[in-house]
Amino acid sequence: MAMKKEIRVALVGVGNCASALVQGCSYYSGAGIEKPGLMTASFAGYLPEHLVFATAFDIDSRKVGRDLSEAIYSAPNCTARFVSSLGPLHCPVVPGYEIDSMGSFPRDTPEHRRFLPIDNPYRDAAEARQAVVGELKRAAAEVVVNYLPVGSNQNARFYAECALEAGCSFVNTMPALMARDMGERFRAAGLPYLGDDVKSQVGATIVHRALVSLFRDRGLPIKRTYQLNVGGNTDFLNMQEEPRLESKRRSKTDAVVSQLNASTLDDDGVYIGPSDYISWLDDRKVCFLRIEAEQFGGIPMEIELRLSVEDSPNSAGVVLDAIRAARVARDRGLAGPIADVCAYLFKSPPEQADEAVARERFRCFAEP
Repeated sequence: MAMKKEIRVALVGVGNCASALVQGCSYYSGAGIEKPGLMTASFAGYLPEHLVFATAFDIDSRKVGRDLSEAIYSAPNCTARFVSSLGPLHCPVVPGYEIDSMGSFPRDTPEHRRFLPIDNPYRDAAEARQAVVGELKRAAAEVVVNYLPVGSNQNARFYAECALEAGCSFVNTMPALMARDMGERFRAAGLPYLGDDVKSQVGATIVHRALVSLFRDRGLPIKRTYQLNVGGNTDFLNMQEEPRLESKRRSKTDAVVSQLNASTLDDDGVYIGPSDYISWLDDRKVCFLRIEAEQFGGIPMEIELRLSVEDSPNSAGVVLDAIRAARVARDRGLAGPIADVCAYLFKSPPEQADEAVARERFRCFAEP
């Protein structure tokens, strides 16, 4: 008898991105792969319905203790509901361990827009690690998905260490830049690592990269460019603390600069990064992008673009591919950072690649 196909997933953080991913697996189940919007319908034979959410970690009092099917709709989540309700997933949301995941929100931030953390149930990091590893093993999790907020660099490493100890693959969706050092530790353990900092399906970074590549391929030297982003979800709220932005800015900047001839730029010709929090945007992200270049004869030209997207669903399909890639890599005996996948799905892979090259390598990897 053939073994049932499933990929057992553990979620670290049950925020907007987790909500979009969980809803998406329901939306595209069964014959749903015929619906538009999937980047990869069948990934080497694995379908969205093959994901099984085995456990989830969070620190918000409105989510801990609830089934994942309910927690994804709990405040402060504010992403679009494209699946109105889900039946029980039999996936508990258990207490996580908070080190640096929460910024200091302004006092007047309404409760429905900010975290309401539980009391820390652990005496120290060692006890927390034992509990998390124990839960991953109890749930027989195969892939841990790190959905922590921007700036959670210490927390990201904590959960990566837990995944290593529990024998799980790791998908790092946020800009804790660990692919080079932690990635090699996953290689030594025989486990796949996917990261860092997921690209959205059609978001600010991928559009910026495409435009920069177009200018480069058409012989127009870029002199200056910026990308400014505003949004209203908890990630943008957290990013009001300037120190939390360093890795995010570096990740987004490297992803774009890798596609252009930097020798043509003015000394301070690139600025890329989150800009501000506007609460009523909820999970919408608005990008303002500008490129100034020289055309034939040295004549100046410029382009300005405004992009508005629902932020979390825009990344969910990419993470769906990353999770399935982690399982396929393990099926094939691969470990460490999976180069043929990371360069296409993430902003800060161990090695950047031209977008067209990265896409072709990814598509070959996704074939059965």
